[in-house]
Amino acid sequence: MTTAQALVAFLARQYTERDGRRQRLISATWGIFGHGNVAGIGQALVEAGHGGNGTAHRMPYLQGRNEQAMVHAAVGYARQSGRLSAQAVTTSIGPGATNLVTGAALATINRLPVLLLPGDTFATRPADPVLQQLEVPYAGDVSVNDCLRPVSRYFDRITRPEALIPAALQAMRVLADPAGTGAVTLALPQDVQAEAYDWPEEFFAERDWHIRRPAPDTYELETAVRAIRSARRPLIVAGGGVRHSAAEETLAAFTAATRIPVASTQAGKGALRHDHPADVGGIGHTGTATANELARTADLVIGVGTRFSDFTTASGTLFSNPAVRFLHLNITAFDAHKLAALPLVADARAGLEALTAALAGRGYRVDPAYETEYTGAKEAWEERVEASFATPDATARPTQTQVLGLLDDLVTEEDILINAAGSLPGDLHKLWRTRSRDQYHVEYGYSCMGYEIPAAIGVLLANGTGQRTRPVWALVGDGTYLMNPTEIVTAVQENLPLKLLILQNHGYASIGGLSEAVGAERFGTAYRHRDADGGFTGPPLPVDLAANAASLGLRVLRATTVDDLRKALSEARDAEGPTCVYVETETPDTVSGPPPAQAWWDVPVAETASRPAAVKAREEYDRQVAARRRHL
Repeated sequence: MTTAQALVAFLARQYTERDGRRQRLISATWGIFGHGNVAGIGQALVEAGHGGNGTAHRMPYLQGRNEQAMVHAAVGYARQSGRLSAQAVTTSIGPGATNLVTGAALATINRLPVLLLPGDTFATRPADPVLQQLEVPYAGDVSVNDCLRPVSRYFDRITRPEALIPAALQAMRVLADPAGTGAVTLALPQDVQAEAYDWPEEFFAERDWHIRRPAPDTYELETAVRAIRSARRPLIVAGGGVRHSAAEETLAAFTAATRIPVASTQAGKGALRHDHPADVGGIGHTGTATANELARTADLVIGVGTRFSDFTTASGTLFSNPAVRFLHLNITAFDAHKLAALPLVADARAGLEALTAALAGRGYRVDPAYETEYTGAKEAWEERVEASFATPDATARPTQTQVLGLLDDLVTEEDILINAAGSLPGDLHKLWRTRSRDQYHVEYGYSCMGYEIPAAIGVLLANGTGQRTRPVWALVGDGTYLMNPTEIVTAVQENLPLKLLILQNHGYASIGGLSEAVGAERFGTAYRHRDADGGFTGPPLPVDLAANAASLGLRVLRATTVDDLRKALSEARDAEGPTCVYVETETPDTVSGPPPAQAWWDVPVAETASRPAAVKAREEYDRQVAARRRHL
């Protein structure tokens, strides 16, 4: 067999197992072919019977249009699959390989598994340079694929066929490691891909990779129990690790026993349903007033599966109680020790089960007055949500938050919402009422524009395409749409019932607001013609995104009013094929808009400037940054 044939055959025989559930580790391979992989991996996929020959060890092939988008689709698939199943992505050398870098960074930052198989230049160097080769004068063994090293959790270049054996096994180990997963790269020189080798039969035996659930250390558990029992105003911060561990029910049982309130990061939203008594909503810069006020007065912050990024901590200004301490339950020691916390290194579900059992016989429960306080604050916040969602004039153009309100009225726990960048993540984190553990799919580790459409395809593939396919919504603004609409063609090709919601506001709304706040006066953030002074304040550009989406094969429903939008959303939800709803949104100057940020975020402002806007912004920055605190 060739190296490529052996690799594909090997991948088709790898499985994961957790809690008695077994599934393929690599379920399919995305690919765009060029001279660096067409004769190797491409031919091997033909050998593997990608067309559906019914064998257990075939390797399905998925045709992409953009290499970055293929990684996004694979990441969406992995997240929806609970990190128990992943997909591979193959590219040619040169630009095909470097286009993987953004997707790889997103996967690794979000701790989601994806296998990258970029083609590489000749290992034997029969001609030097070859087409698309980067020549590095000081090193003959460097190629553009080395760009993937810092964004991969494992990287290897297969310069000899037999080197594939240990490299492939290491790649599977990392993909199946709940603490160390992310992008895994096997760079494949194009000549080695096509080279034959006499492989050991054992290499192709079925292998099960057990997804472990490490239990907490006894000492760390007892320390954590003492910290919780001594806390009077504890707060849980639920992160993506709750979902990756499938620990939602365990978290609910823990809160039922202790009545500790639960705030959530972007990745953790949905850890509890929105109507659970202990759920107080998103935390941090895009969080709710309820969660953030509790964070400011908390004496113990219990992180569960969170990285504690700057959005969560309000750039180190949120947890302001002088006596605050931190307890971090995380499967990685790296994260468990952040903010000088008491570490509880364990799987989220195993750790919560151990905490619940350890506290059960010791009678711990928060003071009823504290419970009354946060439930009352939650009710007050819900009134602000209702005000933001309200649509008093059905004939008016909707605001962005009114669009979310109309969608909120329509969806059930079956629906899944996907978003990643712009102003939508802030509105969703504050306002969205999550109804199921996997309804809220916002990628905010990398906040990558262009993630939404391919990720929705990955989610649809993970859910299957049976009669009761779950409605999957990709929510994008015009800026995000223009970044990466290519996989619309893939959704049409596969007849996947994608529901694409495009919100047109003629520019980068989120960065426009940030630009104004930091004294940059919204420069370069509007999609408009140039004015007489060379700026961008002229009429909006005559860009018709709805026509573009239709040209790529989508059925498009245009909505101009609140009433139009309500009908279009309902029609799209019932559609069996890929459908787009397009709406131009109103700015919330005179009608309902989202509540402002409830916590700060550090974006440095010019320390010296002549323009009044920047001078004023710096004064506000100096006031806010004075509250920053290092938790040591």
